[in-house]
Amino acid sequence: MGRQRKRVVTGEAAPPPRIDEKPTAFPRKEKKNKVDIGKVFINISIGLCIFSLIWFFYALYMRSSLSKRVITLHPSHPVLDANSSNAKVSTERFWGSYRPQVYFGMKTRSPRSIITGMMWMRQFSDMDVNLRHTCEQGDRLQGYGWMMHDGITFGVQEIRDNDFTLTTEFVKRMGGGHGGDWTWRITAKQHSSAPQAPVISLMFYAAADTQGSLEAHVEDRSRLASITGFSEELGNFKISFRKPVTGESSSAKYASYNYLQTVSPGLEKLSDIVKQSLNRRFVYSPPSGEKRHYIAVDTYKPPHHQNQQKPADTRKEGAFVLHQVTVQMPFQIEVLFESGSFHSRPNQLVGSVMTQELERRKAEFDSKFEKTFGLESKGYSQAHVKFGKAALSNMLGGMGYFHGQSVVQSVYNEYPLLYPEGALFTAVPSRSFFPRGFLWDEGFHQLLLSKWDPQVTRESIAHWIDLINMEGWIPREQILGDEARSKVPAEFVVQRNENANPPTLFLALQKLIEQLNSNPEKATSQPTLPFLRRLFPRLKTWFEWYNTTQTGPLPNSYRWRGRDKDTNLFLNPKTLTSGLDDYPRASHPSAEERHVDLHCWMALSSGIMASIARLLGEPHQDYELTHHVLSDNDKLNELHWSDQLNAFSDFGNHTQAVSLQQEKVYVPPGQPRHQFPVARLVRSVRRAPKLQFVNALGYVSLFPFLLQILTPDSPKLEHILRDMRDSNKLWTPYGLRSISKSDPMYMKRNTEHDAPYWRGPIWININYLAVRALHHYSNTEGPYQEIAAALYEELRTNIINNVYRQYVETGYIWEQYNDGTGRGQGSHPFTGWSSLTVLMMAEQY
Repeated sequence: MGRQRKRVVTGEAAPPPRIDEKPTAFPRKEKKNKVDIGKVFINISIGLCIFSLIWFFYALYMRSSLSKRVITLHPSHPVLDANSSNAKVSTERFWGSYRPQVYFGMKTRSPRSIITGMMWMRQFSDMDVNLRHTCEQGDRLQGYGWMMHDGITFGVQEIRDNDFTLTTEFVKRMGGGHGGDWTWRITAKQHSSAPQAPVISLMFYAAADTQGSLEAHVEDRSRLASITGFSEELGNFKISFRKPVTGESSSAKYASYNYLQTVSPGLEKLSDIVKQSLNRRFVYSPPSGEKRHYIAVDTYKPPHHQNQQKPADTRKEGAFVLHQVTVQMPFQIEVLFESGSFHSRPNQLVGSVMTQELERRKAEFDSKFEKTFGLESKGYSQAHVKFGKAALSNMLGGMGYFHGQSVVQSVYNEYPLLYPEGALFTAVPSRSFFPRGFLWDEGFHQLLLSKWDPQVTRESIAHWIDLINMEGWIPREQILGDEARSKVPAEFVVQRNENANPPTLFLALQKLIEQLNSNPEKATSQPTLPFLRRLFPRLKTWFEWYNTTQTGPLPNSYRWRGRDKDTNLFLNPKTLTSGLDDYPRASHPSAEERHVDLHCWMALSSGIMASIARLLGEPHQDYELTHHVLSDNDKLNELHWSDQLNAFSDFGNHTQAVSLQQEKVYVPPGQPRHQFPVARLVRSVRRAPKLQFVNALGYVSLFPFLLQILTPDSPKLEHILRDMRDSNKLWTPYGLRSISKSDPMYMKRNTEHDAPYWRGPIWININYLAVRALHHYSNTEGPYQEIAAALYEELRTNIINNVYRQYVETGYIWEQYNDGTGRGQGSHPFTGWSSLTVLMMAEQY
């Protein structure tokens, strides 16, 4: 058998092998190499698998870690101590009218307060049940609101129903260790136009929010004389219900009495429990007059629905006790709360004692109001001064104390999560429609309240900043607790951590700093410096969050996140995060957008951060540099000035050739129409968008002027002042409209269901900023000083006169005002930022 011979590259013949020589090992070596390469591949594969597993678990860990960031609070020491709101630390502010969502009620600043409140119902009316409890625009009251309220010790409110007025008054008296005593007085008077004296039922109640106990004390079988109770925050207490009288020190009136003692699964259920317990079997039989059946609380049986799909409510139930008194007008009733820890009580706070105390508090309020705002010295009439007091009092009486958990979500969470429990002491925009905290509203609220009581402003800002998470984000809408959540549509409950809101708290901080610098020895200003020191670590993170998450595509540009993504259904996708909702932005949202209002908010905020850092001796150079860059008028012009519009503008992927059109739904012949989708209004885009300035003239165009970023000699100022005064653009006899009358989007609906909101109507917060800016430029040397001064006087007068006139005519301060008629519209009462009218009257900016 022949053998394969080794190939020789030299060309010489290989020598013949010797008999004792071993065969060559080449074949075995080749096999070993193959084995080694296989092992390498196996090892590499194992390594890749291990690496993949490590990376997978690391990614899981990182995702889990990132998903928890949204619900992890800021690591620095809270601004407020844990006990800052309790009765021992803050005695005077412990009890208050901190339930702005009800017509009349009080609670303590504690997480699980015993709450008290009032309902009423007209008897023998056309409507079977017309129970009034929570503030509802649908109740169609002629007006309601606080006429006087000092924020701490007393309040006087008028509620004008169809043919009668209820005046609710309260006075607090300090003593003991649990916030002292308080007394309510309710006075009912029929209107002169009423054909006969109405008979109404007043219902006073106390409810325990899952903790504490209540015990009813009944006399004469049906009259609830008092409630005794105990809770951790209040200790022992007693609530007494005095009999109705015709007036102070008068004899008792005839009344029918009923009471209800039950349990409630949640405070938001109280109205329903009362309605479900009502019965018509009771007889009202005054000494003179016919006997008639009336409606009153009887027994409460929870409704049972067969085949109920919803799971049973698992919340712990709380005690609920209600006293009903049915009486004919006129009458007066007092309700007395007495703390068990109040020793050596001089006398009961009722009758003439309460009257004297009320008169003393009213006189102090009047004196402080004039000293603070000086409206009488400015020549305002008593009617105007009364209006100013009501506007301030409604802001103070609209302070709420809320406790609970927000529902939040980040991109790293598949489902919404519960935010850590927290408390919020805040003014609400509207008791009927927005009885909760809104981040950008609160900065405007505190501009007014800081003039009256800087401590309220410090506490409110501290509560907001203490809700910040480790990322530096604050949920922009605070829906804390079941009562608050019951008033919010489901689509607005979840808060997303990429979404901002204008950082208006910096406006309020700016006022606190000015007060401190102008009078550092004043007692009300002295706590500001230690307050800022505790605030600063969180404030830095908040500012940095804006400066990183809301940046735009170009250096020193900014972009609001959170625009509506379903562009098919909106004429112009909303930007709720900007606070200006449906104000026209780029028609097609993209990462290329630049928003001029956010740029200006950041310029303002960086300047105030620099001021605070300097005041505290902290590094301030970076903030000053940021402020200098963002305030640079040349850079601002480069990023946002539209030569075509001659105005400051947003930039983005935009076309004006859009409209809402009825979509076409094909229904095959012979098929029933109701089985096919209902035709909707959808957006039609007639010309493709392109990157360009968004040529919408309105509030956004004014922001470099509103926040005083423009230098007094800027030629752009001339264009702005001219556009403001043009009645075909922004000027009206009632204030500046939100978008130019000549703009294609003016008063256009955004969907078939969304009426124009920031597309024409007059808003008082932006008009306040405009008046404030005109005041600034009219007092600063420059070529447009005289024009600014003339516009200042005219615009300020127009706004004040219209808001006052509408209040007199309608009984309310409104959310917005019609740019054609000046008539109030939107939610009411809206005694949030619309109350800034008081600062315009006082010329305090």
